[in-house]
Amino acid sequence: MNSRAYRGVALAALIFLLVQLGALALVPTFDAAGYQTIEDTSDPTNSLLYIGAILVMTALMLAAFKYNLDQLIRGIIILTSGMLAWYVFSVAVPSVVAIGLAALVSLSLLLYPEWYVIDTAGVVMGAGAAGLFGISFDVLPTIVLLTLLAVYDAISVYGTEHMLDLAEGVMDLNIPVVLVIPLTLSYSLLKDQKEAETAAADGGPEGVDEAAESDAETESESRGEAVSPEASERDVFFIGLGDAVMPTVMVASGAFFLDAGNLGFSLLPALNLAALLSMVGTFLGLGVLLWMVMKGRAHAGLPLLNGGAIGGYLLGAVLSGVSLVQALGLGPYL
Repeated sequence: MNSRAYRGVALAALIFLLVQLGALALVPTFDAAGYQTIEDTSDPTNSLLYIGAILVMTALMLAAFKYNLDQLIRGIIILTSGMLAWYVFSVAVPSVVAIGLAALVSLSLLLYPEWYVIDTAGVVMGAGAAGLFGISFDVLPTIVLLTLLAVYDAISVYGTEHMLDLAEGVMDLNIPVVLVIPLTLSYSLLKDQKEAETAAADGGPEGVDEAAESDAETESESRGEAVSPEASERDVFFIGLGDAVMPTVMVASGAFFLDAGNLGFSLLPALNLAALLSMVGTFLGLGVLLWMVMKGRAHAGLPLLNGGAIGGYLLGAVLSGVSLVQALGLGPYL
């Protein structure tokens, strides 16, 4: 990899790290604030309900893109960003300040969605979402959820490929569903999009060809959650926010539900060895994923990322003296 690619990998890793550290810091405060959303956190069927909700939302978003309701989707995501930001800020600052900061997140996305605004909002959203799921899904429902999502991700990218249409639809909306990873210090997402719109609007065969080429590149980039910068010689690649959030749910759930002691970090009181090794497993998966896409083809992210997070969690739990049955949450069923 060249220096540009290394910068991109470093930024992607930093975003993942901030999401995971943020979720771990939020776990005890979310619990104290009563944000647990599910009554029976150990019920694995909760995962099936969530998978069903994902399928429904995917269908609705594809329908919205088909009928030119893109801005409706953009508005909903921006409002959701503000809501999740309020959850995060409300446990750290007074309510009035939290409302103001949450409004700032939404307004920034609405009025000036530059790449660093999108990524910052993504970190806040990702940490908040993973923290909420982490205290609401015990380890067994979490493992079931992550396993099913990994399978779904692989099928939707390599099989049905309907994720291509979904990714293509959200790519130009400038919302933190997709994280933007620039490879040059001077990169501007807004400038890049403006130049693409100008080229497409120029008219004539040349403008049409450039627009078609841009669409083809975007579709190529949409295959999976990451794209090779060397393969396309572009200044940016993209990673789905879900790639950062879902393995972090395993980290947060393991920290919250597994009775294995903690590592004594005052800023992260919930952190135990299982959660720490789950983080390590996530980054191993991320490293393999980015290495694969740097070779010239995009890939589904969740099989590697979720697999690494689950494997790291189980290893950490066993090393902590917890039985595999207990680590998997299978005790009540055996």
